[in-house]
Amino acid sequence: MRLVAMGQRSETVRRANLSAIVRELHNSGPLSRSELVSRTGLTRSAIRGLIGELVAADLVSEERALPLGTPGRPSPVVRLNAERAVVLALEIAVDSLAVAVVGLGGEVLTVVRVDRPPGHLSVDAIVADLVELASGIRGGPPAAEPLIGVGVAVVGVVRRSDGFVPMAPNLGWRDVALGERLARALEATIPIAVANEADLGALAEHRRGAAVGADHVLYISGEVGVGGGLIVDGRPLTGIAGYGGELGHIPVNPAGVACGCGSIGCWETEVGAGALLQRAGHSAGGGRAKVDAVLREAAGGAPMALRALDVTGRWLGFGLAGLVNVFNPQLIVLGGLFGRIHPFVAATLQTELERLALPAPCALVRVVPATLGVDAPLLGAAELAFEPLLTDPAAWLRPRDIRSELASA
Repeated sequence: MRLVAMGQRSETVRRANLSAIVRELHNSGPLSRSELVSRTGLTRSAIRGLIGELVAADLVSEERALPLGTPGRPSPVVRLNAERAVVLALEIAVDSLAVAVVGLGGEVLTVVRVDRPPGHLSVDAIVADLVELASGIRGGPPAAEPLIGVGVAVVGVVRRSDGFVPMAPNLGWRDVALGERLARALEATIPIAVANEADLGALAEHRRGAAVGADHVLYISGEVGVGGGLIVDGRPLTGIAGYGGELGHIPVNPAGVACGCGSIGCWETEVGAGALLQRAGHSAGGGRAKVDAVLREAAGGAPMALRALDVTGRWLGFGLAGLVNVFNPQLIVLGGLFGRIHPFVAATLQTELERLALPAPCALVRVVPATLGVDAPLLGAAELAFEPLLTDPAAWLRPRDIRSELASA
């Protein structure tokens, strides 16, 4: 019994060590064996043996490092084979749909984004469009090898355990079993993970964008609605079921207008694209093209456009001040609409933060635009789909090894 227990502990350690190596390569890109020793704390012999397993499974490749002109043999460089494990990433936004095939290590192999006409909001229509896009970029059913998972970003409240969407106000959805419906439509036997688009935007910016290296991050993204994602101590904070981060529905104006969620004066009614467009003299439903027009007008000095951006910036700072007081982030990343308007509202926003936030946390926070742009939620969906492999590569390697042995028998 003692030998069995020791064997179990040894296997647990092996799996954890494989995870540490694959995660470092996935997040940081190619690394030398020496760098992996430094980053993981594993011994050189342990690194050598585990890399050997990953090479045998064709998950990584090793290549000779360039000589540095120093004594000793250069440490080999380890690189993930991106196309040996890929995921399908899907995004459902209010005004667009996107599909991408992403390889291990975050390499985007293919991406397609299409605008969606107003009113084209039914679940059936969206699922059908996603299946068509996915089939187009993969040339067949998305369950074929080496696809290992599907990640979905959606502008709504999502139960992480099964991809159930109890509410997506800006899509007009209530109680939609999105994960289940997509699994049937895609004929997928691989895992499908669904999450809120802002949560996934935060994940992507933390791993690959403006928030790399920051452990306490508040990500705010806006288009028609407003979503938020939180990184606390380097980990996503999503709540007990995944419903956390609905920052757009914080009530900020008791005398405000009705929100799509059924409440009055939610933050998104003051800082969303519709509010900005109306202040600038455009139709609230003008979409991204009209917002870009307002930004061009502002760049040209149009007073109405500049005033609209100033008011929006003040409301943005008003809401962020409260969030700074509650969460004490070191970094606020502005995605979507807010990233685009940042050059016009940065000064106003900062003034409101300094006026309304507590001085101590306000002094510690920086506000920056997102660097991944509109694709942040889509890339976050890919990261979500990769998570089972990153957590336990051994569980994925064994079936591949068995198949390989059967093929060569």
